[in-house]
Amino acid sequence: MARSGSLFIVSGPSGAGKSALAASVLASVPNLRFSVSYTTRAPRGNERNGVEYHFVSPAEFEQLRRDGHLLEWANIYGNLYGTSRKGVDEILQRGEDVLLDIDVQGAQTLRQKCPEALSIFILPPSFQVLRERLEKRKLDKKYIIEQRLSIACDEIQQYRYYDYLIVNDEFEKSADELKAIILGARCRLDVRAERVTSILKTFGGVDAQHP
Repeated sequence: MARSGSLFIVSGPSGAGKSALAASVLASVPNLRFSVSYTTRAPRGNERNGVEYHFVSPAEFEQLRRDGHLLEWANIYGNLYGTSRKGVDEILQRGEDVLLDIDVQGAQTLRQKCPEALSIFILPPSFQVLRERLEKRKLDKKYIIEQRLSIACDEIQQYRYYDYLIVNDEFEKSADELKAIILGARCRLDVRAERVTSILKTFGGVDAQHP
């Protein structure tokens, strides 16, 4: 039977670059899948339903939450976001790894529910750089940007509760670091226990004596 996959949480303040980094490693790391979250906000730019997010109404979201279909959920800037329990479970049961790109609030809930998950915090190199990135992407009005920056000052204090920290000052370097974390985690003894057992059998088993 294929091993159960691992769960990776990528999180950080809005504008830190977590979504771009997640997309980069998803394109280059085999057997790594993205869990598409639900949200009540409207699509931005070229976002497609079922690809970046499942876009639903507030009533539909509430029904999903009430029926226990969400692994975690949070209210962010007046919009609801949630992780599909079924979506995550199906990927893990196939023996593939799951990458979640979620906000700090949702990540906190998920770390409590899934302590075996590995969490990676994406930190911008400075407050000014974060401001420039939020302004450059031209997705939000000025008052929303100021709101995001204010919340970011609190969110970055959460970095100490994560397993790994990436300072996203150079994108290619940061993408390599995220990829290294995921590939390194696949080499853990507990992850490779089943394969080790099958290899040891070819040597006569765990308790075999050297001839």
